[in-house]
Amino acid sequence: MMAAADSSAPGEVHTVSIIVPCRNERGHIEAFCRSALAQQLPAGWQLQLVIADGQSDDGTRALLATLVAQDARVSVITNPRRIVSCGLNLALAKASGSVIVRMDVHTEYASDYVAECLAALARSGADNVGGPWHAQPDVKAGPTQRAVAAAFQSRWVAGGARSRQLDYDGEVDTVYLGCWPRASIDRFGGFDEALVRNQDDEHNLRIRRGGGRIWQSSLIRSTYHPRARLAQVLRQYLQYGYWKPFVMKKHGQAASIRHLVPGLFVASLLMAAPLALSGLLLGGLALIAPLAGLVGLYCAAVAAMTLAVARDASLDTAATLRLPGVIAAYHLGYGTGTLFGAWDALRREHGRERFAALTR
Repeated sequence: MMAAADSSAPGEVHTVSIIVPCRNERGHIEAFCRSALAQQLPAGWQLQLVIADGQSDDGTRALLATLVAQDARVSVITNPRRIVSCGLNLALAKASGSVIVRMDVHTEYASDYVAECLAALARSGADNVGGPWHAQPDVKAGPTQRAVAAAFQSRWVAGGARSRQLDYDGEVDTVYLGCWPRASIDRFGGFDEALVRNQDDEHNLRIRRGGGRIWQSSLIRSTYHPRARLAQVLRQYLQYGYWKPFVMKKHGQAASIRHLVPGLFVASLLMAAPLALSGLLLGGLALIAPLAGLVGLYCAAVAAMTLAVARDASLDTAATLRLPGVIAAYHLGYGTGTLFGAWDALRREHGRERFAALTR
């Protein structure tokens, strides 16, 4: 796709379409659109911005109407189901570009973000390219959000995911957001609308199982602003964990072994808990040992991760003190969600609505 564009006749113009799902983003949508529309494209390329609005009721839609009237490059469509995967597919149907770039409203992008996506496609010949997932707290962030961002970026907390490695260039199993030649979308299809979360992981797994390649370039730079409250992080990772078994059910495999570890750990805790309770009631102290051992080992691991993350991110004392809770929310939230999801994936075709609510 990119080779054909590079060898096109002088004066021929190609379109790159940015697709964005959103709902109730009144405080962020204008700044995001300014950033997207200011992207510096290479010669021979023009930009289209397609926003799928999930029936916003906070004034976002009025702001979008103003943007459409001011700039012909902007299109807004309605996403009645409000789910991200549905919005992405509706935006894909509206997009006219030979290259598709996915963006998120709560991410800030380098001015050459799209240009580097196009360059990475040309260099790699991959079916999907993207940059590393770089989390940073807001300018006036409190200690909890600083801790959340630091834990998110840490290889110790993320299980060594390459998508969190800011300097990694090469093939990956999944990538943040994504950029596809239209031919790859036509070949592998759009996003699974049965998935409220993990639709990007499932799409990337489908690409790899179909013989495609996914590439990460450290030159594709963006900054993601994570949740600012611990309860939001816990709900977010409960959802991530919950929808993962539905991806596994569809493809008969996990995208990566690291996705299974939190669920296995929480399952071990649940199996050890009745033994411990019996030991307390019957005086059999040996029955308490499995649960005590698991909890003790995890607490020691969290303590070690806290020290490592705080050192690597140069966190202050206030943020460091919040790290153990943040790390536990990541792991235990994801693991608990995975168990709920596995139970439901075995019994039903679609997930529960309670795990589809927005977490911001």
